[in-house]
Amino acid sequence: MAEQAPLAVFGGSPLLYVLIPLLPFLGFLINGLLNRRLSGTVAGVIGSATVLGSFLISVMLFTQFTGTPYTVHLFDWISVGSLHIPFDYQIDQLSLIMLLLVTGVGFLIHVYSIGYMHHDENVGKFFAFLNLFVFSMLLLVMGANYVILFIGWEGVGLCSYLLIGFWNKHTAFNNAAKKAFIINRIGDLGFLLGIFLIYQTFDSVEYGSVFQQAAKLPVGAGVVTVITLLLFVGAMGKSAQLPLYTWLPDAMAGPTPVSALIHAATMVTAGIYMVLRSNILYTLSPDTLNVVAWVGALTALFAATIGLAQNDIKKVLAYSTVSQLGYMFLALGVMGYTSSLFHVLTHAFFKALMFLGAGSVIHAMSNEQDIRNMGGLRKALPITFLTFLIGCLAIAGIPPFSGFFSKDEILAHAFEHNKVLWGIGLLTAFLTAFYMFRLLFLTFFGEFRGTEEQKHHLHESPASMTMPLIILAILAAIGGFMNAPLVLGKGYLADFLAPLFNYSRQANPEAFGAEIDHATEYMLIGLSVAAGVLGIVLAYVQYVSRRVRPADDASQRGFLENLVYHKYYVDELYNTLFVKPSMFLSRGLHDFVEKRVVDAGVNGVGRGVFGGSQLLRNLQTGKVETYLLLMVVGIVVVLALNFMNF
Repeated sequence: MAEQAPLAVFGGSPLLYVLIPLLPFLGFLINGLLNRRLSGTVAGVIGSATVLGSFLISVMLFTQFTGTPYTVHLFDWISVGSLHIPFDYQIDQLSLIMLLLVTGVGFLIHVYSIGYMHHDENVGKFFAFLNLFVFSMLLLVMGANYVILFIGWEGVGLCSYLLIGFWNKHTAFNNAAKKAFIINRIGDLGFLLGIFLIYQTFDSVEYGSVFQQAAKLPVGAGVVTVITLLLFVGAMGKSAQLPLYTWLPDAMAGPTPVSALIHAATMVTAGIYMVLRSNILYTLSPDTLNVVAWVGALTALFAATIGLAQNDIKKVLAYSTVSQLGYMFLALGVMGYTSSLFHVLTHAFFKALMFLGAGSVIHAMSNEQDIRNMGGLRKALPITFLTFLIGCLAIAGIPPFSGFFSKDEILAHAFEHNKVLWGIGLLTAFLTAFYMFRLLFLTFFGEFRGTEEQKHHLHESPASMTMPLIILAILAAIGGFMNAPLVLGKGYLADFLAPLFNYSRQANPEAFGAEIDHATEYMLIGLSVAAGVLGIVLAYVQYVSRRVRPADDASQRGFLENLVYHKYYVDELYNTLFVKPSMFLSRGLHDFVEKRVVDAGVNGVGRGVFGGSQLLRNLQTGKVETYLLLMVVGIVVVLALNFMNF
């Protein structure tokens, strides 16, 4: 259980901790309320400065952290019968790492957005939503219990809906936002049921109390398996795993900085964070871990194959995110907890870099996103090209770039656990290198394939956009050294995070296997690097040497190519199985129940009252003799009734 440390350690006041999420929330209020009164630059500066303030406070907490987790009690929140849920923050190794990630990368994306969104008519509203997004994610990672986590969880879901559909004059963008919202509600139902079962089982939703009690349960306890499976359903929706992944590629409808924020620093990492936070529960359930590993591995491979045939620059990156998230869940499933978080960090660096690089390309190409209409951009966009190249080398797992270190760790854990899972991971690494360099070569090499007007307006992005690219490129290049392979000596990250998994080691020590020998590790490193290099070489031969260009939409394709190009028709399948029946049912309920039952009943009552009033109004004739007659009749009736009573 997290120990309660005196707040005097960091100044004796909870204000410092409150300011971390509060500053972005204040930015949301200021930009939201003064949307039309602030210039785009001022709104961007306010939005960026609030996130920078949170980052600086997070850095201070990180540097002063002594290694002992502690909670910060803000106030008593919910108290009903035996249910007591305080509003507490938990500060430990995991929350500190996530705070640095969310605020650091989030700040760079905010700065980039100043240049990218400069000409938009609703810049203030955009930065308000970005700030609210960061606030929700900070609340998610700082909460000391599952209820606060769930509030942040729903908050990032809401913000994704608002930002994906930000350009809401386009019906397709609105549909993408609705799709993200609905699919996440499916996952969130499972997550919420898991929280209910946690409270029923442990009589608490606070991390410390739940984990302390869970550590005393036997490995394989049925109730823990059910809890972890329900929680994982939530993670599948939020972190886009099979079969709930289809919302993430469509989320590209939003402005490019939104894509970077969703894919790198906020929403999709929430599922990984939740499983890491609940690691003792998952360690106690080997069956659930097996499900997590296989879902992650299959998602990684499935999404990588789709990435081979996509031509929208943002869609390629989106499917690569789905694939890389699969890697992270594969690591979680084989109990490579540190490796999973390590890949979250390195992925945040190179994926934010590539999304913002894609935004720079789109900005230069006058909103063109089809890579078939690009080519030769490295001369006109030298900074964008060089930084994007670094991102591609990192995600392809080429040493010494960051993705090499984290991906190598995941593959090593998979090799220890299950050779088939390792094989899937290695094949995915090859495919990743191929389709990412396909994207690079088609975009930046060869002859320009756009229009003359686009060619005339080609230019490098302003400093507000290129400086974040340069910083992220540096992080993507050197970030892997925070957790070097065993052959180079253990990195800092593994030692720093070790206390998070003490309960897991105590509950199931056999699950934490012995470290692999150096010879095996050298072999695995060689194979993973070879897979990446082979993918790059084949992409170079295909798209630079042979100058092959992707076929037009109307062109004939072979069966497999067509299947991959249309993303295995999963959206069409879902549309047939779920959307069309739902629409048919809703139309039926509208036409028969709503109109013929509800409306008919309500309208019938109205017509009855109206008809009755029409009859009664005949009594009001305005003729005195009629009133006298009715009065006499009334008297006669009353007397007759009295007589009958006698």
